[in-house]
Amino acid sequence: MKQENLTLLIMAAGMGSRFGGLKQIEPVGPNGEFIIDYSIYDAIQAGFNKVVFVIKEENYDIFKETIGSRIEDKIQVEYAFQRLEDLPNGFEKPEGREKPWGTAHAILSAKDYIHEPFAVINSDDFYGRDAYFVMSHFLKDQNSQNEYGLVGYQAKNTLTENGSVKRGICKVEGNYLQEIVESSVIEENSIITATPLNGNPPFTIDADTCVSMNMLGFRPNIFSYIEKNFSAFLKENQNDILKCEYLIPDILLQATKENYAKTKVLPTIAKWEGVTYKEDKEQVVKAIQKLVDEGVYSQNLWIK
Repeated sequence: MKQENLTLLIMAAGMGSRFGGLKQIEPVGPNGEFIIDYSIYDAIQAGFNKVVFVIKEENYDIFKETIGSRIEDKIQVEYAFQRLEDLPNGFEKPEGREKPWGTAHAILSAKDYIHEPFAVINSDDFYGRDAYFVMSHFLKDQNSQNEYGLVGYQAKNTLTENGSVKRGICKVEGNYLQEIVESSVIEENSIITATPLNGNPPFTIDADTCVSMNMLGFRPNIFSYIEKNFSAFLKENQNDILKCEYLIPDILLQATKENYAKTKVLPTIAKWEGVTYKEDKEQVVKAIQKLVDEGVYSQNLWIK
């Protein structure tokens, strides 16, 4: 039986200010569109009919006035707040903790708004339309409650010439994820080097090596799994409670290890664009203008 309702969960609580502005509301389109506009537009084309923004509560007004106001007549919109004090019973927000609890906690923040298959993306990444169709087909065709999806990019399609980027290097066997090595990745002299964030030695990867951009597909039962394991995470990280992050790649691997679920890797030919560095914006603007010139997008995205 085909699924009819699909939700796009957009993680936007960690609003970055790396280059002096909020990355999620940095205009990159010919009519002032943001990257997030193109994400939602592509998702609609691929059959998604609801979007849930996970944001900081204090950013609600700016989100609703900018992004929300121009899409609310195109797709159902919900806002979920990622709060530091939203913790399991028996835990309290640690004094001095300022940063959000991480991507797994961000997803958990939306549990009351999602009751259907859903995809997860970062708010400041341009994923490319093919990725949304790949994910849509997976969510519609896969009825197993215990099979997740991860859109796998070719490493060469996710790099910037302006510096290193964080990517999850994937080990894949039989189309299923076995391992993710979170790494700092950079291309120099046509050689791509990955430096694991856990301190392990750097290694080189091929241009077509599969990497994760945190575009994931789930069913609502993921919420109970994340929630169940959050208490254990907090206990295990008492000594780093001000900085530790509860991350969704760790959840994927833990679910695999426990035979709770497996993650199917969904290859895409899409090319990532994003503003990791201030200098990246010009490239993003050029890439989107090229897609406009090719007729993929209209000059004014939301007006046909």
